[in-house]
Amino acid sequence: MTEDRLSRRDVLGAAGVIAAGAAFIGLGGALPRAEANVAKMEKWPWPYKKLDPAKTAEIAYNEWYRVFCGAAVVGSVFSQLREKVGEPYKSFPIDAFVFLEGGMAGWGTICGSNAGANIVSNMIIGPRIAGPECENGAVIGSNIMKWYSETSLPVYMPKDPRVKTEIAKTTSDSPLCHVSVGKWMKASGYPIGSPERRDRCARVAASVAYKLVEDLNAWKDGKYAEKAAWGPVKNFGITAQQNCADCHGANIPAPPTGK
Repeated sequence: MTEDRLSRRDVLGAAGVIAAGAAFIGLGGALPRAEANVAKMEKWPWPYKKLDPAKTAEIAYNEWYRVFCGAAVVGSVFSQLREKVGEPYKSFPIDAFVFLEGGMAGWGTICGSNAGANIVSNMIIGPRIAGPECENGAVIGSNIMKWYSETSLPVYMPKDPRVKTEIAKTTSDSPLCHVSVGKWMKASGYPIGSPERRDRCARVAASVAYKLVEDLNAWKDGKYAEKAAWGPVKNFGITAQQNCADCHGANIPAPPTGK
């Protein structure tokens, strides 16, 4: 083919090669940055700056209507730290934790708010193998589940509630979604799909987010000195929660006593 008879396809093809080459060259700066961000995410615990509990709770309340309980609690903290700290929070996929809704994929196990609080505290403080009991995220997470179980929830009242009806408060005696929501439905008379139940869970997520930031702020100030509130393996020889009777009644299984 002669130079003066280049087809339109040839011209477009050449332009594509040039554009691809330019894009590849441009990635030269992006790839190291991406690798640096990954390195920051893999190195944890992550840095923390103190947050306003009330602001955090309000974010969690509104986010519940977008991504439900677990991701709402995670996002209420991490979205602010994206602004205050930057990476690794900017690269953290908050919305991926929407699966915590309904006690994890709708199975009614651990309340997503509790799971979200444990994710946040462990990312910021570290796992229970990282240091003394009073210095790791597992303690804050465990104590929040105990607080959740013993507290008449929801505690937090949103500034502009989406449901104006008075929302009943109940004590679950359990960190489980199934038990917590079930007791509330029985006490309030509202079904699972009602606006009242939905707003109740949004307020519970906000209440947990508030408590979580209170505890993280105390830890940041060196004033959080609580020990783990619950040691089921040590006490009973099996992982467990504190209240089995609501579900098992007289048929609570006993762990084996062998070696």
